[in-house]
Amino acid sequence: MSDFTDLVARAVNPSMGREERESVYSVVRQAVLRLQERENLEPGHPQRSLQLHLVEETIRDIESDVVRFLTMKKMREAAALQDAEAEARAGKRR
Repeated sequence: MSDFTDLVARAVNPSMGREERESVYSVVRQAVLRLQERENLEPGHPQRSLQLHLVEETIRDIESDVVRFLTMKKMREAAALQDAEAEARAGKRR
């Protein structure tokens, strides 16, 4: 499953908007459903349910990673701004 996760994670990136990422996820979901149809898995088949669950879990994990990345980026930017302001204030005192 890690190959699948890597594939999906490469298809999205933090610079994409939520709507763009959701489009990618939609394509992934459709591809999995097509594969299940090729394998003749019935809608109630346990393997089909597990695969769908793993797809949704992967998407949640990737979204969590994106949110974590964006949060850390904003925190670094805020810290850099605070540092620059502190340096500017310290420079005025000299």
